Amino acid sequence: MSRSTLKHAVVIATLGTSLSLSPQVFAEFLANSKASIELRNFYFNRDFRQDEAAQSKAEEWAQGFLLRYESGYTEGPVGLGVDALGLLGVKLDSSPDRTGTGLLKSDREKPNRAQDEYGELGLTAKLRASHSTLKVGTLQPKLPVALYNDSRLLPQTFRGAWVNSAEVDNLSLDLGRFDRINLRNSSDNEEMAVFNGGNRNIVLGRTKTSDQFGFAGATYKWSPTLSTAYHYGGLDGVYKQHYLTLNHLLPIAEGQSLKSDIRWAHSTDDGGSNVNNDAFGALFTYALGGHSFGLGYQRMSGDTGFANINGTDAYLVNLVQINDFGNEDERSWQARYDYNFAALGVPGLTFMTRYLSGDNVDLRGAAGEGKEWERNTDIAYVVQSGPLKNLGLKWRNATARSNFGSDLDENRLILSYVLPLW
Repeated sequence: MSRSTLKHAVVIATLGTSLSLSPQVFAEFLANSKASIELRNFYFNRDFRQDEAAQSKAEEWAQGFLLRYESGYTEGPVGLGVDALGLLGVKLDSSPDRTGTGLLKSDREKPNRAQDEYGELGLTAKLRASHSTLKVGTLQPKLPVALYNDSRLLPQTFRGAWVNSAEVDNLSLDLGRFDRINLRNSSDNEEMAVFNGGNRNIVLGRTKTSDQFGFAGATYKWSPTLSTAYHYGGLDGVYKQHYLTLNHLLPIAEGQSLKSDIRWAHSTDDGGSNVNNDAFGALFTYALGGHSFGLGYQRMSGDTGFANINGTDAYLVNLVQINDFGNEDERSWQARYDYNFAALGVPGLTFMTRYLSGDNVDLRGAAGEGKEWERNTDIAYVVQSGPLKNLGLKWRNATARSNFGSDLDENRLILSYVLPLW
């Protein structure tokens, strides 16, 4: 599906839905609609701790506005609808020697300066028949092969077409294609590329970017506590990926459970790269009242590190605040602890801390093996009632050290408020 085809489909569906419907049908279209605005205030500070760092720190402060609208569907065997996503980011504090946080868009003429503001409007036409839905336009997928990133001021989006079908009980099917990506600190729809940071060691041929990412998947829920899934994703001319997942929740006793999250991905080249990777990950979490204790293990094997679309989150169990431990041949483990203060009568207050260590990274000719570790702490509170209900406050702290990458200390302070409009 070409860029112009997608654009025309969105425009035609939107106009047809909003202008050509009878008053009675239009009322049904609005009956189940909902809209909200999220205010997101984000302070980001990252200190580079090594002596040879070209920049001592990245530090910026910004205000985000996220307007979300979801319509209902018209009545009849085929229902039509439209969604909209309006995004605006405003600079509050930045300077040329502190840019690079990912919060703000760089100035085209002066890349070391952040723009005062940036934004976009995304429209999505949707069609529903029986238990199947087609969406065309701006999309935010949460799939193992394509997981959109929402870790900064504004979320990253895709443009494309996506069909989800649930015609068979307990079975969900996905099929679609993306042709553009809009990064989290951008307002431009761009072609897609493979992420090649850290020590992924991915070598590309003539094809550096692609306007075709095709995907398909099936998720089956065997019981209320067990589900398995298979997904395929391919960035045309760069790489192909097969992904298997298993999720299981084992109730042990009152207030106790064991959650298992197991993932395996096989990635190969698609004629224009050397991608060759097997990624295995497993995370087990034991919950006891307000406490949760997690242990995770992840291993990379093959000629490269993990492959995922640049700008998206890698669907790995050891993806954390700064790193994902997806380098070539890397082995990593994780220990995590969470506490929900609702168990002490303080709903809305949560705490998380974790430690990850990775080794055996292939440094491609350098002596020795690559090693890294990261420590994270999150404290969050969401107001539960009163005039400030839904106001969220979060502090995220991270420390990362490596013998092949940057040494970092990082703090993020995030205030968010979601206001339902109707």
